[in-house]
Amino acid sequence: MEEENTFNSTGPKAETSINVGAVTAIYGSIVDLQFDKKQPAIRNLLCTPDGLVLLEVAALIDVTHVRAIAFTAIFGLCRGSIVHDTGASIAVPVGPALTGRVFNVFGNPLDKKKPPDCLEFRGIYQKPVPLKERTYKPTIFETGIKVIDLLSPLERGGKAGLFGGAGVGKTVLIMEMIHNVATLHHGTSVFCGIGERSREGEELYRELAKVDVLKNAVMVFAQMNEQPGARFRVGHTALTIAEYFRDDEKKDVLLLVDNIFRFIQAGSEVSGLLGRLPSRVGYQPTLATELSEFEERICSTDHGSITSIQAVYVPADDFTDPAAVHAFNHLSSAIVLSRKRSAQGFYPAVDPLASQSKMLNRRYAGDRHAAVASSVRTVLARYEELKDIIAMLGLEELSTEDRAVVNRARRLERFLTQPFVCTEHFTGKKGCRVSLNDTLTGCERILDDAFADWPEKALYMIGTIDEARKT
Repeated sequence: MEEENTFNSTGPKAETSINVGAVTAIYGSIVDLQFDKKQPAIRNLLCTPDGLVLLEVAALIDVTHVRAIAFTAIFGLCRGSIVHDTGASIAVPVGPALTGRVFNVFGNPLDKKKPPDCLEFRGIYQKPVPLKERTYKPTIFETGIKVIDLLSPLERGGKAGLFGGAGVGKTVLIMEMIHNVATLHHGTSVFCGIGERSREGEELYRELAKVDVLKNAVMVFAQMNEQPGARFRVGHTALTIAEYFRDDEKKDVLLLVDNIFRFIQAGSEVSGLLGRLPSRVGYQPTLATELSEFEERICSTDHGSITSIQAVYVPADDFTDPAAVHAFNHLSSAIVLSRKRSAQGFYPAVDPLASQSKMLNRRYAGDRHAAVASSVRTVLARYEELKDIIAMLGLEELSTEDRAVVNRARRLERFLTQPFVCTEHFTGKKGCRVSLNDTLTGCERILDDAFADWPEKALYMIGTIDEARKT
């Protein structure tokens, strides 16, 4: 007698009794199966009768055999085990009830709460928005964070790379951006954790709940301890949820991905397990296609926008690594976090000289913004050149003009620091959001030497320039 499976992670109840297969071989996370009645399609979800082992069809070997990649642990699976074809790819629940919740790649809750009250399920493999339906009106997406809005502004509907290692404030920066999007743009944030430490995911969830930001965010995780198949596809799950809020709720969505390199790494693992010949530096030959399939779904429409900030790990600091090169091709902004600046107490620890954005030109940013940003970069770059001379000979050996440059640069560095709402309970300083206009005004006044006689610490960890106080 044929058995009916009631597993419903793919949405409404699937009639999996129609097509039954058997396991013929297992290679780590790869499972070969034989279907005598009907061969399942590529990307169809397969599951065991108890619903504990889930696989996705990755290749068709011959007319009856398929090769699948596991999304869950395959303990208990053996040759001859029965597997059902669900007849569809992974589908996840969508709806306003998703905010404040944490999900896995299948849309199942991870926060020990009941499943959300959602009536609609959508497949995670959606086509990118057609070109005729996209809108390209390059405007700056204000974050309320001074150093980012000034020197590496984000593009609304664009993609920004956040480069930084552990301990430099990456998670704090992400939390602050989620908070500011909720308050400034009245939008929704979707956080996607790909292949990161489980401890970091739990800490982020706890911190977002503590600062009352979680209610405006959706979190989707496939952590380091999970199968490469889950890590490879969880980004598409997050994108499907983000597209719902953009198209149906008509909101501006901030999509945070941590880490896009782990997505590429998971794809490399899957490719190797499937027996494909590796390409340059051992990466999968389909790297460019797989990354483009993910990135091209991030765009703006008449209904709303998806603005993405993606953490990018650069292996061995080699920016010619294929993973970094292909990621750069899709980014409109690069925000570099510096461990050196973090050690100096400059928070957020954004490197003002290494960070860049294509939005920082007169056509998009306007004459005033472009001029101020250029002047700030020039002053900070000159100060960087003078640091060796100052260390060897002292500040007194510099010319009057160079001493004035150092004076401005040190005040600019401190003015570009900022207290965050998400760190109020650590620092005791009230967090603030600063508009781009106030940031430009403050930098202009410092460049004009309006604060040349003020102590440097008067400009440290303040919001607008009017908050500076002589001490």
